Amino acid sequence: MQSIGAVSIKNAVYALPNNEQTQEDFAWVHKEIIEGGGEAVICDARLVDGLSDIEIKALFNSAREADYRELIQDARTLLEQTQGLQAADRQTELKAQFTRLKTRLARIVEIDFFGADGREAADGMLGGIQAKLMESVMKTETTPVEPAVNSRTLDLVGRVWVTRQGIKVDRIASAWLIRRFIDKDAAFKFVPGKNYVPSPNELRFDMFDAEYTHEGDRCTFEVLLTRAGLEDSALQAIAEIVHDIDLKDGKFGREEAGGVKMLIAGLANSHEADEDRLTAGCTLFDNLYASFSKKRPETKR
Repeated sequence: MQSIGAVSIKNAVYALPNNEQTQEDFAWVHKEIIEGGGEAVICDARLVDGLSDIEIKALFNSAREADYRELIQDARTLLEQTQGLQAADRQTELKAQFTRLKTRLARIVEIDFFGADGREAADGMLGGIQAKLMESVMKTETTPVEPAVNSRTLDLVGRVWVTRQGIKVDRIASAWLIRRFIDKDAAFKFVPGKNYVPSPNELRFDMFDAEYTHEGDRCTFEVLLTRAGLEDSALQAIAEIVHDIDLKDGKFGREEAGGVKMLIAGLANSHEADEDRLTAGCTLFDNLYASFSKKRPETKR
């Protein structure tokens, strides 16, 4: 049941979203149960009382978030093993591990029905590993390879910035950064997390296959900050807070992270619409930036 993405509602009751693929998956499980001498029933259900659709969706997301967290931890371990990698036999071994992680991520994505948090972080970690492996290969090549020109940072003004619906800390902070320091008139669009095809004038952020998203163990805010060339100690402090909240790895150990996390959760609970979350979030990050930017008063003598 877990392998096809089903979640347990009550004893012996498992649920999947109702579509053609999930019906087929349940049909195969049903066949196996019957052939094994058990009993099973597949039904099309509508929740009336006890659990809401929102609560069921939360169960699916919680299960997939746990899968992503476990994969990210394994990927972080592998990323550490790629540091200073040179031996050819070691490269082969780590590439095999990387391939297994990619396959595992693809399987999780297949059963991530509602766009759970963690996919972008997992994809970014694997991207970081791939970059390290490519770097190690290039060092062993006799022919120098010219780095590809990155055109993503060009022409950022006047674009429509697209991200997943249900914005939280990284997407809120990134949108604030864009509007505050990149394009004050930036327009935003909030879309479903799967199968979105961008228009020519759109730039995606903090979503799968986005132009700006997680890279290695860096969250989207950190990536935007670096690639936009914004060197500001106050912004760096905010980047560290967003990282600690979003990736949950305690990398920077920012003491402010707990408070900011609670404030983000509060505004998310208070505002269902992403536009309202962004408005409230911008005020939060404006105040946070002002706090870090404030100069210490000179000591009088």
